[in-house]
Amino acid sequence: MTVPNAFFVPAGVGREGHERVTATEHTVSLWAPTMQHGAPPSALLVRALERVDVREDTRISRVAVDILGPIPVGDIEIRAWTERPGANIELVVAELWAEGTSGTARAVARGSAWRMRTVPTDDVAHSGDPVMRPVSDGVDYAFGGTWSSGYLDAVEFKMLTGLGADGPGEIWARPTPVLVQGESMTPLERLFSIADIANGIGAKLPIDEWTFLNTDLTVHVFRVPQGEWIGVSAETSTGPDGIAMCAGTLSDELGPVGRIAQTVLVRRRS
Repeated sequence: MTVPNAFFVPAGVGREGHERVTATEHTVSLWAPTMQHGAPPSALLVRALERVDVREDTRISRVAVDILGPIPVGDIEIRAWTERPGANIELVVAELWAEGTSGTARAVARGSAWRMRTVPTDDVAHSGDPVMRPVSDGVDYAFGGTWSSGYLDAVEFKMLTGLGADGPGEIWARPTPVLVQGESMTPLERLFSIADIANGIGAKLPIDEWTFLNTDLTVHVFRVPQGEWIGVSAETSTGPDGIAMCAGTLSDELGPVGRIAQTVLVRRRS
């Protein structure tokens, strides 16, 4: 059967009127064939956060995503609400729900976002991060072997550094599927459909010997990205007790747009 060129396909509404989608194999994680990579569900949360109680004079400035457990490759229910309304600053929240092995639905991922009212500040715009080398400097790259997964196979990559090289790992990436079948991706949906790869790009440990699974991601966006390509420059710092942190910069072809941080669980493969 042909897989739709989308990470998710619409699946109607749930019993309480919440939107439902079904994940395709383009979402599959490299850690297990039954669970989703963190990027597509993060983008799905952002889609919900942008759509809840829409205000044209605001935009998302920070998103915090917590992965509450393995997100299954199957039916997902989307719930979203405004947690804290405000004239200039408001907090919106979204959750993804799925049925567990017991048949009981539970939240598998949660995202919260600060939405702020926008005003013109073009005359003082500034970026504190270095500009990445351009997409044209990148080398076509396909993940394979232990790295192979439905998600990674669905993204086009231009590698600027080798995996595990000294300093930050750097890569340009763009998704080939859309987020939800029948829809165009917003700039932030596109950004978050890539952002979660920072943990892998910044890894210093060989994947054949170690697992390094992130439990969250926090992204601060100071400028809305433009264009199709998302640049990731990231490096993971590993502590002495199995806990690590990945931190990096996200860019478009005009320059940096924000920063990302992830908590990482490090374990030696048996």
